[in-house]
Amino acid sequence: MSTLEIKDLHVTVDTEDGAKEILKGVTLTIGDGETHAIMGPNGSGKSTLAYSIAGHPKYTVTGGTVTLDGEDVLSMSVDERARAGLFLAMQYPVEVPGVSVSNFLRTAKTAIDGESPKLRTWVKDVNATLEKLNLDPTFAQRSVNEGFSGGEKKRHEIAQLELLNPKVAVLDETDSGLDIDALKIVSEGVNRFREQEGKGVLLITHYTRILRYIEPDFVHVFVDGRIAEQGGPELADQLEAEGYDKYVSAVR
Repeated sequence: MSTLEIKDLHVTVDTEDGAKEILKGVTLTIGDGETHAIMGPNGSGKSTLAYSIAGHPKYTVTGGTVTLDGEDVLSMSVDERARAGLFLAMQYPVEVPGVSVSNFLRTAKTAIDGESPKLRTWVKDVNATLEKLNLDPTFAQRSVNEGFSGGEKKRHEIAQLELLNPKVAVLDETDSGLDIDALKIVSEGVNRFREQEGKGVLLITHYTRILRYIEPDFVHVFVDGRIAEQGGPELADQLEAEGYDKYVSAVR
């Protein structure tokens, strides 16, 4: 059983005019086997939630709690959060020149498991994962995200998800910049992950198109740093038809 519990989370970011509150009391529980979709307009704080959970130093938690299986996430360093079972797929994956995908993945796996994977088995696992994501085996020898297309970057993120096998995956706009084929491949990877026992997914997106391939159990509308509405998959269809205007207007 894996449960990520967020209670009354308040987060600020430093600006030229001082600290600005971005998250204004977010409460959300992602239970065992659940997929939650967070939707909302630009600037509503969706990515701030993702990065705050992961421990990005740019964001300061001023109130509330985040726990994973009862353990205090906010007291952990970034690498401790990863070892505890949290995974973040970034909206804009960074380039790491000079570090091959293969070395990057093996180093990450070693750090999380506390021991190096057996090389022969690991190479087979990596190649099998790349194949499922429609990536050539030579992809493993390229520098991390250097010269990658948008689709390659996102498929690499899902390769990490499959190989590192966390408890909870936080996916920050994984669908951005993807064509239809890449979207299907990425979605299939996420679905393979969530079909395992004891996995949770927090999927952040602007659009409903990825939700046609990854069906959420719950949908949350995020506006002005808060959850303004929540419901089942039908709420995503409502948002597609009506947009966010009524929720944005309510907080003005």
